[in-house]
Amino acid sequence: MCNAFGIVNFSGTRIYVEGLQPYRPIGAFSFLGRYRVIDFPISNMSNSGIDQIQVYIRRKPRSLVEHLGTGRHYNINSKRGNLHILFSENGMENDVYNNDIAAFVENMEIIEQVRYPYVVIAPSYMVYSANFDTLLQNHIDSEADITLLYHSVDNAKESFLSCNTLNLNRQKGVLSIEENRGTAKNKNIFMDTYIMKKELFIDLIHRAQKLSSLYTLSDIVNLACEELDVRGVAHRGYFAAITDFKSYYEANLSLIDYKNAMNLFDEYWPIYTRTNDSCPTQYFDSADVKNSVVSNGCLIEGTIENSVIGRGCTIKEGAVVKNSVILPDVVIGKDVHIENQVVDKHAHVIHIKDLVSTPDRPGYVRRDDTL
Repeated sequence: MCNAFGIVNFSGTRIYVEGLQPYRPIGAFSFLGRYRVIDFPISNMSNSGIDQIQVYIRRKPRSLVEHLGTGRHYNINSKRGNLHILFSENGMENDVYNNDIAAFVENMEIIEQVRYPYVVIAPSYMVYSANFDTLLQNHIDSEADITLLYHSVDNAKESFLSCNTLNLNRQKGVLSIEENRGTAKNKNIFMDTYIMKKELFIDLIHRAQKLSSLYTLSDIVNLACEELDVRGVAHRGYFAAITDFKSYYEANLSLIDYKNAMNLFDEYWPIYTRTNDSCPTQYFDSADVKNSVVSNGCLIEGTIENSVIGRGCTIKEGAVVKNSVILPDVVIGKDVHIENQVVDKHAHVIHIKDLVSTPDRPGYVRRDDTL
């Protein structure tokens, strides 16, 4: 059992996924057909032995609350464990005040009541696997005040532009947390993952509240780098940050590649999600599926290539779906050609026969739309 409680934090004020986010928070986004983005941080915590988890929601809570339920499907200990869904009502009329520090302040009583001495904080908009129990032990052994997780990338000029980066010294000490402005291709992307003592976490919250109503947790930790021992730990394996529409599209398609998927999924480190008891997908004689991820409950008569198909979708005869992400319960009509698209839930593409965009600017079909 991990000697820490977990917090799944919501996305920052600079992160917005056009099209999908007006309907639900990023954590509730369908991912790779059968998962939600939030399944990854909660599964990491559950697999690490963390059984007290707080999930903070910034806005549009309905779909996420429905998916999380009581948390039983995350294998959280049913006797002593629990999953708390929390949010802040302060600043709802103005997004700049609706930040993580405001949410922590409003729920301070719940944070203080947790009996564990350490806290592990992970974001709801990043996809990766990590053993937090091992990271916590490394944090304790290093005697650092705060440990931050980062991932080194070589494409920071064009990607991860809404993320923060870590400026490290040679001993992996964190000198500062800075915005990624796309000025260099090699950067240490901060994974918005923190490990520290609960008392220090509470102290940082109160300090941030006194300094500025606009301060976030990353802001106050950046300020504390001058006086505290803040260490960076490198992450290995698959890593994706869902910070805009294109990154969501690319993250889904990247996991069609078997090597990428094996860097994320492990039979001994399961990713839990809410189960769906629909029947297996039915492939008709006219179906032709290549290099794709197809979820259960679908009816496939057409052609699918290099795409992710969500649960309960119908691809009619003569339809062609290429390089696209199709969310659950979508109908692609007869002889419709879709390429480089994200089609949101319950949409019907029937009348328009050609819906093609370029890979660098994928298209979007709104939820419940009929085209």
